[in-house]
Amino acid sequence: MTRVLITGITGMVGSHLADFLLDNTDWDIWGQCRWRSPLDNIRHLVPRINAKDRIQLIYADLRDSISLREMVEKAKPDYVFHLAAQSYPTTSFSSPLDTLDTNILGTARLLDALRSQLTATGPIIHVCASSEVFGRVSHDKLPINEECTFHPASPYAISKVGTDLIGRYYAEAYSMTVMTTRMFTHTGPRRGDVFAESTFAKQIAMIEAGLQPPILKTGNLDSLRTWADVRDAVRAYYMLVTVNPMAGEYYNIGGTYSCSVRDMLQHLLSLSTRKDIRVETDPERLRPVDADLQVPDTGKFSRHTGWKPEIPFEKTMADLLDYWRGRVASGEIFPNR
Repeated sequence: MTRVLITGITGMVGSHLADFLLDNTDWDIWGQCRWRSPLDNIRHLVPRINAKDRIQLIYADLRDSISLREMVEKAKPDYVFHLAAQSYPTTSFSSPLDTLDTNILGTARLLDALRSQLTATGPIIHVCASSEVFGRVSHDKLPINEECTFHPASPYAISKVGTDLIGRYYAEAYSMTVMTTRMFTHTGPRRGDVFAESTFAKQIAMIEAGLQPPILKTGNLDSLRTWADVRDAVRAYYMLVTVNPMAGEYYNIGGTYSCSVRDMLQHLLSLSTRKDIRVETDPERLRPVDADLQVPDTGKFSRHTGWKPEIPFEKTMADLLDYWRGRVASGEIFPNR
């Protein structure tokens, strides 16, 4: 039986990847999380986890080498999706050392644990970097291809440069089948409320429910983004490791619809039942430096795998807003962020 390890299974991407693999493969899934990780995103999988029905959790921490070695020994994975990270760019400005340790050294610790369990056939490993590695890009370099110069604009982005390079290093130095991806903006249901489009959707849902005055607070609205759906992203990750995987390769992955954060917000507002919502800039939501042009060239990955995004921007945003409407309606109480 094929065995797969997903680090960060409780995150937005990890939980959707688990859903995809359960629905489209017969693989057994081992999901890494910390003992204190919120289980909200995989609540619907808990009955299967309790029954050990093709999915179970392993508690490990990227900052603890012993736990990672024990995790790898238990899981004995044929495939690894390394998604776990300190993933919030804004948080990285106030917690840079935690971000660098978790994302750079954590990746090295994990790959070293996997190296100790190498077999003749694997495992095949996906290391998830980020489009944030490109940072501040000039207009003449759009769309961004894989050879664009790195110019990271946050401690998070710097940590993902390290993640990217460590993955490629292990492929070259130890003949491990490691591939790295630079996924551009991807969102959808279960997106954390520290990210722009998700906090906008959450605020709209709270305003509609009468839990917040009709004032929506924002940060920088001028950044240009290319939007993809998380469900297209996890399908891409599956194809990455199953369609002629090439050790040491690195790919941009992303959507095809580009617009500013301002235009994205206007689309979400157009979906609201409230037409009196006022938008205000909140200085606390502004980053010291921002990656303001994020438009990918995904031709390399598409040519290699045949992948292309299928879910339109409008559905992604409608599903995200409905996700928050459901959570608000359930009676949950949320911080104002």
